[in-house]
Amino acid sequence: MTMKAMKPIRRSKLRLYAGKRYFTWKRYWKWITASGRLATEQRGEALQYEAASHATPLLRKLRNVDMQLQHNKIVNLRLAVAKLDGLVIQPGESFSYWRRIGKPTRRKGYLDGMVLHYGGFRSGTGGGLCQLSNLIYWMTLHTPLTVTERHRHSYDVFPDEQRTQPFGSGATCAYNYLDLQLRNDTQVAYQLKLHLDETHLHGEWRCEGQQLYHYEVYEDGHRISLEPWGGYIRRNAIRRRVLTHSGELAGDEAVAENHALMMYSPLLHG
Repeated sequence: MTMKAMKPIRRSKLRLYAGKRYFTWKRYWKWITASGRLATEQRGEALQYEAASHATPLLRKLRNVDMQLQHNKIVNLRLAVAKLDGLVIQPGESFSYWRRIGKPTRRKGYLDGMVLHYGGFRSGTGGGLCQLSNLIYWMTLHTPLTVTERHRHSYDVFPDEQRTQPFGSGATCAYNYLDLQLRNDTQVAYQLKLHLDETHLHGEWRCEGQQLYHYEVYEDGHRISLEPWGGYIRRNAIRRRVLTHSGELAGDEAVAENHALMMYSPLLHG
């Protein structure tokens, strides 16, 4: 993508509305015509081996963000987790975040949470579910599961003070056209385990047999550039090292490339 193309484009409300409807119905059609097996089994009993785990805090103090939106987010996360916890992905099966959760609506109990929107934020029904897709994506990078669809964040909205993972290592979501999809190309079943406690969202990938390798995810080529039109663009690459159980390097793989428009001045944040 050229520098000029990174400049934000102002679109009318009508254009945004029409575009969202177009991509939503395009996704519905893709679901109808898609081939392949979707994972559907939810099992209460956990598979024997832990493949990857992670936890993220439920509440963060963010500048100019109403904390009630984050408390509502916890309600939304509990509803979504109930749809995903214990899901078993057999060899050859696929997982779709939105096909499994469904559309978050008030009728289902979802509340207004924070939704990132064109470099800012607003309230929206089901807001906050990106925290769950981010968690699942990050854990998946530590397994041999194949990511078949993932969308990067186009804007870097908040500074790094509370960031614990590399910039660009998440997966944004928006029903239903920005999805997170995975496929199990291994020979063993994998299971997604999720739960919330008082302070954190917890996740695990579990599997039937011990993984042959473990993975270290890292950032490469991070840079911030001042564009000719006056904005800052943040870029990096996400890679992962594939290591044997004895610690020997078996591979070094490219995962994703990111570029995002910064919504704060990098000169004011070290």
